[in-house]
Amino acid sequence: MNICGIELKANNTILVVLNNGEYIDKKIKKIILEDDEKQEDIRKFCNEFLDFLEKNQIERIFIKKRAKNGAFSGSAVTFKMEGLIQLNPLCEVELISSNTISSFEKKNQIEFPKELKKYQEQAYLTAKASVI
Repeated sequence: MNICGIELKANNTILVVLNNGEYIDKKIKKIILEDDEKQEDIRKFCNEFLDFLEKNQIERIFIKKRAKNGAFSGSAVTFKMEGLIQLNPLCEVELISSNTISSFEKKNQIEFPKELKKYQEQAYLTAKASVI
């Protein structure tokens, strides 16, 4: 089963694919929403994301949940991207809390794959935490 862990940061959708819990190094590691006020850019983002899901046969998506208010709250753009991802017709989407990810990280000795980029670590942890 191919799953996708996602961290939303600024206008970036950072992606990690796991197959049966094992990291799969993909060429596409993030998808960017250039301008969230332009319908053309939103359509481009949606099409690129759906293409990524189809090509990688993603069956489930797990997104690292962001705070809705406070000092570490997510931006409006990340919530817009989250909504667009949740509307995909191809697979289920689930949000994973930071507490769940932290708890998973404390209980397990995490070795990041050498091919994994530093900026993908939170998306990787999100995907791994979802497997439990």
